[in-house]
Amino acid sequence: MKIIGLTGGIGSGKTTVAKMFEELGVPIYNSDLEAKKLMHTSKTIRKKLVDLFGETAYHDGKLNRSYIAKSVFNDPLLLKRLNKIVHPVVRKHFVKWSETQNAPYVIQETALLFENEAQGLYDKVILITAPMEVRIKRLLERDNATREEILARMNNQLEDSKKLPLADYVIENVNLEKTSAKVDEIHSRILDFS
Repeated sequence: MKIIGLTGGIGSGKTTVAKMFEELGVPIYNSDLEAKKLMHTSKTIRKKLVDLFGETAYHDGKLNRSYIAKSVFNDPLLLKRLNKIVHPVVRKHFVKWSETQNAPYVIQETALLFENEAQGLYDKVILITAPMEVRIKRLLERDNATREEILARMNNQLEDSKKLPLADYVIENVNLEKTSAKVDEIHSRILDFS
């Protein structure tokens, strides 16, 4: 079974594209969703987050996401430390999950694939792109965030121009019909590659 990474900047439409692959029968692992679950359930993560952020990291037994988000998005070093706590646990969880799948390939949807220099963990990597203003517009509609907060999050990710040479496949996700056609084409190519 092949392991495919699917990545892209915030607001590029990774989840939309992942759903298109899922409709083709491809098992999808959403790293962001699983990380959120693991940050609530993993005792290892909980202890390390409390060590890093203090008792405020959890409120009434639940992860204090807004506090952590505010803390890290203006502090790249703190964000790196957070990622070093969460990403290895998510990776182990993904590996266990992938071993239970029965398909020619699985996709791990992960935002910071290139930022974490993790491309070597995948047989192929799909990069989702979209123009900056399209991404900002999507995020303004989706998230309860200001333009400034969105730009701060984007600044914690590599620019698409640096990711393009590292990707095996690129999907520009602006027109859903064209995106869907590109997904079908890449799906066929990955099956041929398998």
